[in-house]
Amino acid sequence: MAQHPEVDVLCSQISKKCGKHFLLSNLYASARGLILSALYNQLQKKQPYTLLITLDNADDAQYMYADLRTLIGEQDVYFLPSSHRKRQRTDEALIVQRTEVLSALLNAKHSLEDASLQDGSKTAYSLKARPIIVTYPEALADSVPNPTELEANKISLRVGEEIAISDLTEKLLDLHFQRVDFVYEPGQFAVRGGIVDVYSYAHDIPLRIDFFGDEIDSIREFELETQLSKNKVDSIDIVADSTEEESSCSILAYLPEKTVWISHDFDLLKYKLQSAITSFDTADLVDAVAQSTTIELNPKSSFATHDLVAFDTLPQPTFNKNFDLLIDDLQQRTKEGYKIYILADQVKQTDRLKAIFDDKESGIQFMAVDHALHEGFIDHTAKICCYTDHQIFERYHRVTLRSENARRGKAIITLKEINQLQVGDYVVHVDHGIGQFMGLITTNFHGRPQESIKLVYKGGDTVFVSIHNLHRISKYKGREGSEPTISRLGSGAWERMKERTKDKVKDIARDLIQLYATRKQQKGFAYTPDGYMQHELEASFLYEDTPDQAKATLDIKHDMESTMPMDRLVCGDVGFGKTEVAMRAAFKAATDGKQVAVLVPTTVLALQHYNTFKERFRDFPVRVEYLSRAKSAKQTKELLEDLKAGKIDILIGTHKLVGKQVVWKDLGLLIIDEEQKFGVAVKEKLKALRTNVDVLTLTATPIPRTLQFSLLGARDLSVINTPPPNRYPVQTEMITLDDEDIMKEAIQLEMQRNGQIYVVCNRIEMLPRIENHIHRLCPEARTVIAHGQMPPGEMEEALEAFINYDYDILISTTIIESGVDIANVNTIIIHSAQNYGLSDLHQLRGRVGRSNRKAYCYLVTPDRELLTSDARQRLDALTTFAELGSGFQLAMQDLDIRGAGNMLGSEQSGFIADLGYDTYQRILAEAVEEIREEMLASSPDNSTLFSTTLNNTTLPKYWCNDCQLESDLTIGFPPTYIENIAERISLYRELDSLNDEDALLAYQKRLIDRFGKLPEEAEQLLNVVRLRWLCCKMGIEKVILKQERLSIYFTTKSDKYWQSEMFSKVVEFIMTRPQRCRLLEDKDRQGKPTGKRYATIQQVKTISGALTLLNKIIIGDK
Repeated sequence: MAQHPEVDVLCSQISKKCGKHFLLSNLYASARGLILSALYNQLQKKQPYTLLITLDNADDAQYMYADLRTLIGEQDVYFLPSSHRKRQRTDEALIVQRTEVLSALLNAKHSLEDASLQDGSKTAYSLKARPIIVTYPEALADSVPNPTELEANKISLRVGEEIAISDLTEKLLDLHFQRVDFVYEPGQFAVRGGIVDVYSYAHDIPLRIDFFGDEIDSIREFELETQLSKNKVDSIDIVADSTEEESSCSILAYLPEKTVWISHDFDLLKYKLQSAITSFDTADLVDAVAQSTTIELNPKSSFATHDLVAFDTLPQPTFNKNFDLLIDDLQQRTKEGYKIYILADQVKQTDRLKAIFDDKESGIQFMAVDHALHEGFIDHTAKICCYTDHQIFERYHRVTLRSENARRGKAIITLKEINQLQVGDYVVHVDHGIGQFMGLITTNFHGRPQESIKLVYKGGDTVFVSIHNLHRISKYKGREGSEPTISRLGSGAWERMKERTKDKVKDIARDLIQLYATRKQQKGFAYTPDGYMQHELEASFLYEDTPDQAKATLDIKHDMESTMPMDRLVCGDVGFGKTEVAMRAAFKAATDGKQVAVLVPTTVLALQHYNTFKERFRDFPVRVEYLSRAKSAKQTKELLEDLKAGKIDILIGTHKLVGKQVVWKDLGLLIIDEEQKFGVAVKEKLKALRTNVDVLTLTATPIPRTLQFSLLGARDLSVINTPPPNRYPVQTEMITLDDEDIMKEAIQLEMQRNGQIYVVCNRIEMLPRIENHIHRLCPEARTVIAHGQMPPGEMEEALEAFINYDYDILISTTIIESGVDIANVNTIIIHSAQNYGLSDLHQLRGRVGRSNRKAYCYLVTPDRELLTSDARQRLDALTTFAELGSGFQLAMQDLDIRGAGNMLGSEQSGFIADLGYDTYQRILAEAVEEIREEMLASSPDNSTLFSTTLNNTTLPKYWCNDCQLESDLTIGFPPTYIENIAERISLYRELDSLNDEDALLAYQKRLIDRFGKLPEEAEQLLNVVRLRWLCCKMGIEKVILKQERLSIYFTTKSDKYWQSEMFSKVVEFIMTRPQRCRLLEDKDRQGKPTGKRYATIQQVKTISGALTLLNKIIIGDK
């Protein structure tokens, strides 16, 4: 594109004549971004120009910004947003973006005259070229701080420069930077030994400055989430927040002399600037435009005299997902000598297209480009077709702004705080039960300081847990809002409860295994591999597939193509794409001539699924119908006759589907949505249906990966843990009841685009009052009320009428939280949002933003000052996380609990309340492992019932699951190394949860990166973890290292251990060193043998020494 003749002409004319107006005609879609990027690159070679691109609105500007970043790279492209000064809450991301732009313009204005420093190097953030600024009229009309004030609020640093940390700290405090333990927001800094972390308002990523004495040794960017360093830079400008400065001006004061103004319509820009309410005279801006070099991207120029540069482009044609049309178009273009480029953000999308073209034997060849632009185009001059996959498949194309980091920081730290242990929290100790956490305590043991966690139990009994045994405690996670019963030490009740749970879990697990074994002996229908129609359907999915979703789809197809009947459970949160996976399976069955039954718990869901399936299969030869009370007797009779004759491919309905009058011609697949919601009678009938039919069950209760792995390694379980990446983020705002203008505007905006709205309030008596309030604001709105206390028929009628678009607004309780999925609803207003848990709000918000339209969520609360700090934290985290993401799963503890409960039946939730989620999970894993060993011992053939990941071939043999350690050595992170207590506890817990050497080395690297060189006691702590792993492998369940004597206690769980090669090696080592080692039998206080054996080894001074010694035993070193 750099060789484009029109670009050469334009570049040449701009270089010769300043203050000239150019009109670029016939330039469409992302061809604009491509031409502007080519122009920018050519101009930089001749003489640097700053490009200021002002588009009509924020959305257009963001898409142009994304295109230019893709084409030019991130370094030189900036987005200038509006400051939104009217908002209740300051948006740090907007301040960062605006300050970053101003700083880049100042660099361009001042430092580019002499970009090279005395030693010839470049400054890290001074630009190789002038910047490109993309913006919109409302942002230009916002005032900015005076350049001299911005300069005064700046500290410039470079590698090799000398400055004392105390002097830098003083300067930062003078600029009103806040000193914190860990940096997560702009305007903060942290000092840890010789490391200073700082988050400047001029950069979207925080920076870590490493000192060697008073000299700056290195400067690195670092990630907010992990706090780990990334790229090194040579120098930085630390800029403070200047938004509150009294002296302000227009952006004109920052623009370099050689600035090219680019706009879609300068008349519209002029009108918007003149009508804006600003603190400066916008006439100066309007005059500056008229006197500058301008480029207009419009059929008609706003200037009387202008030079026309004519292009010959067209936007990408619309194919309505019709691949025959697409193929015809591409074949014609290829004949005419055009080069075909298909742009996609994911390689698998272009691979799918290739598969479709190959299946249809089209002979089309195209170049796949692994970066998408916003809109495809045809350039007749350059003879190229650039088509985007998201337009071919009518998928929403999402852009992310560079400064999202600033917005994420607060949410990350909030979610971290939610999961951190606070004094008074309930915790579960595997051996002692549920107690209360009372903080991190330092005690003296023979003159050596040691850190431990203090737990208090019933009756005031206290347990101190060493920091290297923290893996044995976990934060109690039970049902939200219910407090657990604190355990009494020494009563034996806790052990009995654990055993009772394990027995029950074993019974349930055995039943599951039996069911699985029975199904393995059945013969089912083997489906054929995918054809072109299947490829076409999957490629037209509105969102990009997540890895989880792609894996679930592959697993289901593998099951369907084998002769063994499928029985697969698909779990995933709201909006994570379970229904899409089910539709693909249904389509596969239908195209192979089999019928599909989709069973749902309510008639509302039946209608909703019917609409979803019908819309998805609109362009394919598949007939979808549904059974409902709403159909007349005659219609139902005709429908059942067609079903019996095989004229219906997919039938959706409630429990009526399993009735005697429903006769299938050739049922091949049964899809069950939310099976736990059906009664026992329906489930019994389902068992009869299930004998040799493929079964796919969907549930909205996510199951953590750890639990998934524990469950027998059952191959018939798929978990979708992440949302589609290009799903529209839900714009979330907090408002008060007094913000009637915002509420009115929200309702009217949604109604103007023919959308619908949810209004949620959990107090039934308030619903009519809210309805009256809405009618007062928007008399034209059609409203309907629904709640759980209405007669079932009445409630279903109301929901059905809303689905059919008889109403604009559904005013309800949280009944919409589970299952009601309407793509046309893209605004939700939640009253008294402060009273909901984070997960409830997350679930409710997940009900909107399920199509390719922008969605809005309004949280109605009292004034911020009246909210509790907990409520404020929750709401801030939610408003900050505009999208559903894996980061959000940190706070979704009760969803995890529900998932675990439903997995093995509802009775399990009682165990979770008694034991806490983590302990329950641990017991479940142990029970499953014991069953596996029992069954493998009884018959080797049973190995096929377990996934290979759980068989001995891939897992090393560990004689015990855990090893406890006691020591009188000083081991841990000294307060001088990690000052913050909460962070120390958090790091101790993380360390204790590691499972392999790679993870430990990565953890060590992170520590050094964040806090500097490890002190000796921290090195020893890391070796404690290695020692624990080694002991599990050797069958040692307890280690005591005190007064330079190592005592190792052997496992009593397996009699086979005493005959094992491992125990023989230990005995051999002890027998060859009689002066130093002894093998003993443990005795109780009365002197009676306990059945436990242990060995003592003298002259072991350190953890490293113990580790070396045990390694010698393993390799048989004499």
